[in-house]
Amino acid sequence: MCKRCEKQYELGFNLREKFVEVGTFIAENKNSMHDRAPGVWMTPALPTCKYCDQENSVKPVICDKKKGINWLFLLLGQMLGCCTLEQLKYFCKHTKNHRTGAKDRVLYLTYLGLCKQLDPNGPFDR
Repeated sequence: MCKRCEKQYELGFNLREKFVEVGTFIAENKNSMHDRAPGVWMTPALPTCKYCDQENSVKPVICDKKKGINWLFLLLGQMLGCCTLEQLKYFCKHTKNHRTGAKDRVLYLTYLGLCKQLDPNGPFDR
C-alpha cells in the first residue's frame, strides 16, 4: 500500500533473479555483518508507487496473523525490515533459531534462515 496515495495493489518478484541478488549480497558481506542486519535491511528501500510515482512509498501489507505472513515475498523484496521484532521472533521460533536480542540480530537470522530454506548448501550458516 502506498504511504502517499494509499492505493493498494499486488506486487510480484522473479524468484530466481531476486534470490540471486539477496544471496550474492550475503555472500559478499556476511563477514562484515557480525551477525547483525545491515542498515539496508533494517530500513529497506521501498518500491515506487505505480499510481502516483512516489519513490520509496509502497509498504508491504503484512498479515495481522503471524501464521499468514508471506515470508518469501518479504525476503525477495528485501522488506523483512518492515516486520516488527515480534513477527521476526515468531519466524525464528518456528525455524528453531535463537530469537532473543535486538531487532538487527533477529532480522539477520531471519534472512539467513529463509535463504537456507531456499538453498540449503549456500553460504547461509551462522
